[in-house]
Amino acid sequence: MSVIVCPACDLAHHPAAPPVRGRTRCVRCRNSLQRPVTARIEVAVALAVCALAFWSLGNAYPLVEMYVNGSTRATTLVGAALGFYAQGYASLAILMFLTTVAAPILQIAALLYVLIPLYLGRSVRGQDLMFRVLSEVRPWTFIEVFMLGALVALVRLSAFARVVPGVALWSCALLMFSLSALTSLSSPEQYWLWVKRCRK
Repeated sequence: MSVIVCPACDLAHHPAAPPVRGRTRCVRCRNSLQRPVTARIEVAVALAVCALAFWSLGNAYPLVEMYVNGSTRATTLVGAALGFYAQGYASLAILMFLTTVAAPILQIAALLYVLIPLYLGRSVRGQDLMFRVLSEVRPWTFIEVFMLGALVALVRLSAFARVVPGVALWSCALLMFSLSALTSLSSPEQYWLWVKRCRK
């Protein structure tokens, strides 16, 4: 017999139909167990396309421009990672590249790979495996941490130079919100419901 295990306290519950509104909560710790699975797949596809556009802008344009003593300096996300590498911080450079450049595009590409065929009423080879891999990659997307660090750095740098946020910084902020909404919308329960509907 299948059960639902609370991710917070490990209490097993008998499975129930996903709620139409609100969430199903653990009887012991009140942690969320199930949430509504009524999202529309076209909304998820649109969010994934938006996230792809924001990721492209975030990597094509400078993050910030600094004006110091009459000179101007600007850098991109990849440029920042290369800067860390040039200064001898190879591990930090690799970590920054993987979590702010590679992980988001892998997440977006994987979602588009599985969502677009489902939206068209078809299935593609390896879509279930791809979604399982995506569930493992998601925790390694640290756009939120990067944005917090960037804001702290900008505030501190503003005391020594004129700092102008670039297009990429705003794009990263919008990418953060897009990925958060997309993660919430394409939960595993919702994904398997979309697959079930496609296979009918």
